[in-house]
Amino acid sequence: MGNAVRTGGTRQRRTAGDTLSGLAVAIGCVLFLGGFVWGAFVYQPYTVPTKSMAPTIEAGDRVLAERIGGEEVHRGDVVVFQDSVWGDVPMVKRVVALGGDRVTCCDGGGRITVNGEAVAEGYLTKDDRASMGSFDERVPDGTLFLLGDHRATSQDSLMRLEGDADHWAVPRGAVDARVDATAWPLEGIGMVQRPEGFAQLPGGVSEPGPLVPVLIAVLAGTVLIMGGAAHGPISRRSASASLGRRRS
Repeated sequence: MGNAVRTGGTRQRRTAGDTLSGLAVAIGCVLFLGGFVWGAFVYQPYTVPTKSMAPTIEAGDRVLAERIGGEEVHRGDVVVFQDSVWGDVPMVKRVVALGGDRVTCCDGGGRITVNGEAVAEGYLTKDDRASMGSFDERVPDGTLFLLGDHRATSQDSLMRLEGDADHWAVPRGAVDARVDATAWPLEGIGMVQRPEGFAQLPGGVSEPGPLVPVLIAVLAGTVLIMGGAAHGPISRRSASASLGRRRS
């Protein structure tokens, strides 16, 4: 009796397809909910209010940032940090040099050098390159040298060097997250790439966060839930059509 169900006054046996569709829905729910929980645990959304990171991130863009500690930061990362000396709100900048690095501007090609190695920053415009004055600094241990990609207007370590020589670097502990992707607006959706110019330096660039596996889990779960849920109506419609043909 347990292997039959009553539908419309008739008794139908539970088929292998019914069992598989139920299993698909169950697995889909696990993937869908698990992906959302995983993403919520690892990622934090932020809205970038200014154009200091343009063109990489435009003013008003909504980004997804992986929660990390300051010890996980690599050169080239775009990080979210909050430092009371710089302001009372989260800020988004790019890590150009780490504590102990010697950072200099600029070589004959207008590029910043880190420990004597010129860094190619393809995201900079000609105007932003021209806006950088000359400097030669050793980054204090335990701190970060942070610059915006839109350097002509960015409030960053370079600007603070000119106005507040004691507080131009940011403590590693001020970092809350690393930006992995732009999530809004729709035309701007995409991953924030690790710049190749920093890959040649010791330690290289950071690995992407788990955003892609999170999205795959959520999408796969959605497909399984929808596919499994659709099996019942489709199979009943097919059975009814087959019965109608036999009677005719």
